[in-house]
Formats: sequence, C-alpha cells, structure tokens
Amino acid sequence: MPTTQQSVRYLQIVFFVAIFMYFTQSITIPMTFGLLIAIVMAPFCQKLERWKWPRSLAITACLAIVFLIVSALVTLLVWQLDEFQKEVPKITTKFKENWPQIQDWLRFRFHLTEKMLDNWLIKTGSEAGSKIGAILVGTFNITANLLFNAFIIPLFTALFLYYRGLIMKFFYELFGESNQQLVYSVAHQTVQTYHNYIKGLLLVYLSVGVLNSIGLAIIGIEYAILFGFITSILTIIPYVGIMVGALLPISIAWISYDSLWYPLAVVAVFGVVQYLEANVIFPMVVGSQLKVNTLASIVALFIGGVIWGVSGMVLFLPFAAILKVIADHVPSWKPISTLLGPAEN
Repeated sequence: MPTTQQSVRYLQIVFFVAIFMYFTQSITIPMTFGLLIAIVMAPFCQKLERWKWPRSLAITACLAIVFLIVSALVTLLVWQLDEFQKEVPKITTKFKENWPQIQDWLRFRFHLTEKMLDNWLIKTGSEAGSKIGAILVGTFNITANLLFNAFIIPLFTALFLYYRGLIMKFFYELFGESNQQLVYSVAHQTVQTYHNYIKGLLLVYLSVGVLNSIGLAIIGIEYAILFGFITSILTIIPYVGIMVGALLPISIAWISYDSLWYPLAVVAVFGVVQYLEANVIFPMVVGSQLKVNTLASIVALFIGGVIWGVSGMVLFLPFAAILKVIADHVPSWKPISTLLGPAEN
C-alpha cells in the first residue's frame, strides 16, 4: 500500500502534469492525436514490414489510409454544405412567407408590439454588423489551427511509427532489464486498449445514427436514415460537424411543412441525441470497451474537457484506460486499478 507521503507525491505529480498539459495544449494535443493514430496503425505497419516493405513505405501506406478517411469526411461535409446551399433560395422564400406568422407568434408569446420587433431587428442587424470583424478573426484563427494540425499530426504519427523501436528501447532501459517483460506487456495492452477505443467509437456513432434516424422518422422527415447517419458521422468533426450535418434536415423540415415546429423538432432530436451521446452512450459504450467503469469514464471526460476542451474529452478516456493497464501491473497502484475497474456485485 502507498504511504501518505507517496500519495501526496503522486497528487503533486498529477497536478503539475495537468498544469503542463493545459499551457502546452497547442503542441501536446496534436502530439497526442499523432500518438493515438500511430498506435492504431502500428499493427498494420508491422504487418507490411513483415511482408518485406521498407519502413518508410509502410508508414506512407498507413498515412495514405488515414488521409483517405479524412478526405471522405471532408467530402461528406462539403457535399452537405453544397446541398444546403441549393435549398437557401427556398428557405428565404419560405421565411418571407412565414414572417407575418412568426411576428404574430412573438407578439402573442412575449407580448411584443410591432415597433418593439422592428427595433429588435434593427438592433440585431447592427450588432451582427459590428461583430463581423470578430467573426472573421475567429474564422481565420480556426482555419490556421486546422491547417497547422493537418500538417503536424501526420508528422508526429510518422515519427512515432518510425522510432517506435527506439521508444521501446528507452522504456526497457529506463525500468531495467528485470522489468523488460512487464514493460512489453503494458505496451502490448496499451495498443489493445486503443484498438478497443476505436471499436467503441464505431459503436457510439452507430448508436447515434440509429437514434437520429428514429427521431427524424417519428417527426416525418424524408430520408431519415440517410440524414441520421450522415449527422452521426459528421459529429467526428468537433463543433462544425454537428452543425453542418443538421442544416440540411432542418432545411427540409422547414420547406416541407408549413409549421415552424417541425424544424424546431429536428433541432430538439439532435440536441437530445447529442446530450445522450456525450453523457450516457459514450461513457458507457467506450468505457465498457476499455474496461473502465462509467463513473471513471465521466470523470475522465470532465477533466479532459477542463484541460483540453473537446480534444480532451476524446483523449482522456483512453488515458484513464492506460492508467488502469499500468495500475494492474504495479502492486502499489492497486487502489487506482480498483477505482477505475468495473463495479463488483
């Protein structure tokens, strides 16, 4: 059992590591994503090398697969935007036709006069105009960040794959020859953990797609299954994905029905499903794949969100699983393994 002094030392290490991760996230986040991709692609890379492929060529093939997957996502995103753009004239016409009804509803619901509505529209328009500069700056920053990550993440992935033998040698020498088998076992289970993580993510997106489709079908939206699964797949892209994926079904609902409640119902469906995905489905499904209990999964998501935002919510759950793998092999860390592991009946 760890002594009080050892426990305090562990807490201090965790605190300083968290501070370091928070202030260096611009480089540690893409580095961690690169490591995640490298771990997932490592078995395939090793298989190609056993087939006498040069390591550099095997790594190139792995990166090409990742590139094709990302390209498919971007193509899907652009297609959704293009389809939405085609519906914009219809949406504009529909809005003009329904604006008197919207005004009547606002006046009845919030007791607003026509003059108050006109003043509100003028104020909203002027505020939107004054914020255009900030929006453009924000868009530029996001674009620059995406371009930086698009370059640096594949670079880290290639470096981790190329120097994986050197990294393992470092850990062998760090922990001593007597612990070499232990280090190998932890590394092997870490790779398996990340593979289970990807498997869990696929199950999550499948579940979200099914729930989206059921919700849209209940409302009466055409092509409910198509829209449900497209929106589910696009949620892989933080922030932008869910918004772009929801635009087209909301537009179809707005054009197809005379009532404003249908597009609002579509928004409600996606909102509820996203809430369930973030707080119930993701922790339970991915946590079960990683053999981490739901409580530990939710805490990991929360801490990851505080330190690294959305990226932290994606990355900290496998961190918790890897911590459990290590704790399983270190006798003094048994309480941590118990805390992270499945509940006992």
